[in-house]
Amino acid sequence: MLLKDIKTWVTVPPSGIGGAFWVIVKVTTDDGIDGIGECYGIPVSGDIACRMVEDTFERYIAGEDPHHVETLFRRVYSAGFTQRPDVSMMGVFSGIEIAIWDILGKAHDQPVYQLLGGQFHDRIRTYTYLYPEAVGADGNPGDGAPDVYHDGDAAAARALDYIDMGFTAVKQDPAGPYSFQGGRELSLVELARCEDNVRKLRDAVGDRADILFGTHGQMTTSSAIRLARRLEPYDPLWFEEPCPPDQMEAIGRVAAATSIPVATGERLTTRVEFHQALKAGVSILQPDVGRSGGIWETKKIAALAELFNAQIAPHIYCGPIAHAAATHVAFSCPNFLILETIQTEFHDAILLQPLPWEAGYMPAPGEPGLGITLNETVVESHPYTPGGRLHLEMCQTVLDSNNRKTITELD
Repeated sequence: MLLKDIKTWVTVPPSGIGGAFWVIVKVTTDDGIDGIGECYGIPVSGDIACRMVEDTFERYIAGEDPHHVETLFRRVYSAGFTQRPDVSMMGVFSGIEIAIWDILGKAHDQPVYQLLGGQFHDRIRTYTYLYPEAVGADGNPGDGAPDVYHDGDAAAARALDYIDMGFTAVKQDPAGPYSFQGGRELSLVELARCEDNVRKLRDAVGDRADILFGTHGQMTTSSAIRLARRLEPYDPLWFEEPCPPDQMEAIGRVAAATSIPVATGERLTTRVEFHQALKAGVSILQPDVGRSGGIWETKKIAALAELFNAQIAPHIYCGPIAHAAATHVAFSCPNFLILETIQTEFHDAILLQPLPWEAGYMPAPGEPGLGITLNETVVESHPYTPGGRLHLEMCQTVLDSNNRKTITELD
């Protein structure tokens, strides 16, 4: 059995939830077994991302035995004389590698988690962002919809909706836009908004749900510590990526200054960068399997975390294929904590059988491989326009601590 062909798609989720587009790949062997994968967050146009995936497959992977995952990783990790963490190349490889594991599971008639050490958990706990009930194509609240991202009352009401669905943890980032400039000192207005948001969430959910305080590297070290002290009375389960991802020592200083566990990882790749996070004092790692190096590398990241008494909470802001891959890693890891999830009509539609939930938990899939089948017709009916929006984009406005503009004005 040898890896023979690859096909790529870029599909656009109508709601914008999960990103502006998803890069999906299908790899086929010479004996007719196919597997599907998904690349996360390659920071170029979707059509260019597909060409990168196809070129990498032809150079390093075509004609190889799919069992040789370690060799394939080392080839791509070292591509072009790099041999270091490269977020774009690892995004490319991760999607291909996920498809390869799907093939291996089908070839051996086993779910992927059984090939990663076997099933450890009976079910896995999941959480969700507080998404608005109505959204526009950019993922922001639609016309007239409550602003659950920045309005504490609206966030609390939406949290109760998710608790009714069975979720026992909810996440939100009310700290304002994240700018290309890097960390900044939040204004008193922004600090107060964050505190008010979390207070109202805690008043609403009580001890029925954990609150996950998400940020996206907006803050300087000092600003993050100031905010953490405001949040501590409400006992969040974690404080996420408080400083830019290239400031790992700063994130470590925040972790040392607060009782709230610090989490990070969605913008990191390979065990090299996650090891740096662990050494800095991060106690919850958030690898995104579509960027972190794939299923096998993410399993290694989880094993490394065990040596630091740390846990993993895989990041998901993508389509359902990377989501499915993350569940298989989660089921096999003793130090798994919780999995981010997204469920929209389009997430369900691009699979012939949607991912299953049982009151906020996901059961273990029993089918071979990833246990999912792509609906290619739906994928192809939502094409990407070359040169369109990137998967995610940062605010291009320079901000300061006296900022009082609204998010809409800043965007």
